[in-house]
Amino acid sequence: MDKPNVRRQDALDYHSNGRPGKIQVVPTKPTNSQRDLTLAYSPGVADPCLQIADNIDDVYKYTAKGNLVGVITNGTAVLGLGNIGPEASKPVMEGKGLLFKIYADIDVFDLEVNAKTVDEFVAIVKALEPTFGGINLEDISAPTCFEIERRLKAEMKIPVMHDDQHGTAIISGAALINACEIQGKKLDKIKMVVNGAGAAAVSCSKIYLSLGVKKENLVMFDINGLITPQRTDLDEMRLQFATDRKDITTLKDAMKNADVFIGLSAGNVVTADMLKGMAKNPIVFAMANPVPEIDYDTAVQARKDILMATGRVDYPNQVNNVLGFPYIFRGALDVRATAINEEMKLAAVRAIADLAKKPVPEAINLAYNTNSLKFGKDYIIPKPMDQRLITVVSSAVAKAAIESGVARLPITDWDAYREQLRLRIGADDRLLRNIANKAKQNPKRVVFAEADNYKILRAAEIVKEEKIATPILLGNAGRIRKIIKENALELDGVEIIDPREDCANFEEYAEYLYQKRQRRGITLHEARKMTHQRNYYGACMVQFGRADALISGLTKDYVSTIKPALQIIGIEEGVNRVAGMYLMMTSKGPVFIGDPTVNVDPTVEELIDITVLIDHSVRQFNIKPRIAVLSYSNFGSNEGPIPFKTRETVRILHERYPDMIVDGDMQANFALNSSLLADNFPFSVLNGAPANTLIFPNLESGNIAYKLLQEVGGAEAVGPILLGLKKSVHVLQLGSSVREIVNMVTIAVVDAQGKAENAANVTNNANSRTR
Repeated sequence: MDKPNVRRQDALDYHSNGRPGKIQVVPTKPTNSQRDLTLAYSPGVADPCLQIADNIDDVYKYTAKGNLVGVITNGTAVLGLGNIGPEASKPVMEGKGLLFKIYADIDVFDLEVNAKTVDEFVAIVKALEPTFGGINLEDISAPTCFEIERRLKAEMKIPVMHDDQHGTAIISGAALINACEIQGKKLDKIKMVVNGAGAAAVSCSKIYLSLGVKKENLVMFDINGLITPQRTDLDEMRLQFATDRKDITTLKDAMKNADVFIGLSAGNVVTADMLKGMAKNPIVFAMANPVPEIDYDTAVQARKDILMATGRVDYPNQVNNVLGFPYIFRGALDVRATAINEEMKLAAVRAIADLAKKPVPEAINLAYNTNSLKFGKDYIIPKPMDQRLITVVSSAVAKAAIESGVARLPITDWDAYREQLRLRIGADDRLLRNIANKAKQNPKRVVFAEADNYKILRAAEIVKEEKIATPILLGNAGRIRKIIKENALELDGVEIIDPREDCANFEEYAEYLYQKRQRRGITLHEARKMTHQRNYYGACMVQFGRADALISGLTKDYVSTIKPALQIIGIEEGVNRVAGMYLMMTSKGPVFIGDPTVNVDPTVEELIDITVLIDHSVRQFNIKPRIAVLSYSNFGSNEGPIPFKTRETVRILHERYPDMIVDGDMQANFALNSSLLADNFPFSVLNGAPANTLIFPNLESGNIAYKLLQEVGGAEAVGPILLGLKKSVHVLQLGSSVREIVNMVTIAVVDAQGKAENAANVTNNANSRTR
């Protein structure tokens, strides 16, 4: 079995494991009692039905229509797979629905319809108008997609957009505006070559003309060559881009002295020689996926003055539709627009272009592990993780809808609207995506101490493939190689070390352990025996800088993993103890929990140390901690050892760390329900928003709480994240899944990055003091 087959199985498992598919319908109202059910259905449902019957616009008030988009296809042009049919297209449509939800909080019903003709398709979709607030057409073959969209826009009173056409057009239009500015070119003067004449290419070209490109300066090619009026195989949509120029017959001819190349065709159709013939400061958007029309590295080597964009995430300037469609529909839905018109699309283009010119917030730089994102040749459009997109683009689209007369619900308080938009994106797993992006910017060497286990090796393969980390495998070398071979894992070239055998640096590590522990009852003979153990050997590799992080604990208890790290690596300067923390990805956003893993029954001073450690660690995720120290008491309502301990902890924290946002003692429901807290305890410093960091009075309560959240609350647990060690060591939950292991490796890499930066800062400060 080769690598593509492994990846294919991963994809099949992802879509089939657990509940099949990627999306589900979730109730938004209580359904716990008989009274709830009588309100939800019969007889209570009759009242909103009658209200809507009297005033049809009340459907937006009493149903989900106003936040519901239909993602609709007939499966005739699915990604690069072609006409595979409506059933086979469903995974793609579910994926589009998922993107709508996580980026713009828009609900989706995906509909795969068995309709081949324009008339059939239009009749089906038009009949669904009462259900949806908007229609996103997807993966419909050209040229029927043009006529389907034209007719539906003319015959329906809700927004309709074929994203394959307009999504790429809007994002690349924004990129073109900024690329021309950077390269010193004028839109009305540039000579443009478009290679590809499908739905996206036609729509891109039309929007470029709307932005100022002259039609006589644009030439287009399809698979059969240059589009000219003499050709008899062209539909009306392509003929509008026909050229009479006699000096062009081939793509190479067209690119001589051209300013801009737009590729929406196939991989590797452009050569370095073609680029060398282009005008000074050329602009190349090679957007074929997954293989661009010309390789990025080849292009920038051929022309040092080039400005390049692709459709790929691993190069600068990714032209990604997700920068547009979620926010365009968000703005259109919020004003109940009757259409998505040219004014709204151009507003989105300009909003995206303008956003790239604004200073990049620290959070986005942190997400991509850089401090250098700024408007220029490598940053002409925003990054997909930019949370400003929803406020900037959706607001611009909504304003354009109002100004162009297609809005039915005007917005008067734009500040309130933008705040509402910001709140919509607070409850997804964006944080984990940001952490993964940061890890990929500077991958670290991670030792896997239990590598003779399939789940560990699968996780190692993933982090290697995703460029999150460079794995180092510890364990029985023969068994590791056997598992790799049996499962066709792509781990060629990965270092495998068996600490039981004579291996590099063994004597050095054993002597180091002996020197550190000889006055704690450890003989040299015992130190050698201990160094044969993987957790000791792995910790030594990290201590000596031959690895950056250690991952263990899948098959061992917590103590057997943490003890070697404490003995060999030790705790950070200025830190009194280690602690554990879980990141819980809940439906209401990330919640940090401490300490559910290390400190059994901390004293007041120990609880203070734990809180300070966790406060610092949460800040590393670019989140401002709002800390609740939990108890069964609310601000002195009960007496006992735990209420006393938690109250005293908060009192001292307020004295020592006046800038820390922390309060307690308090019960968990008050900590997480800001309205409940404000109504009952208006004096609390946590008023205004829920707590995002929970400190438990002992290990027992913290451990129970996070496992209840995980199993009953459906939260995803990332951790335990070990805090306070000098170097990055992290302990897996016993029996962790592959996904959980990958998450922990990602956390370990980012932790190692931070520790390396801190160490470098300390060294630099010390050097500056001695000069």
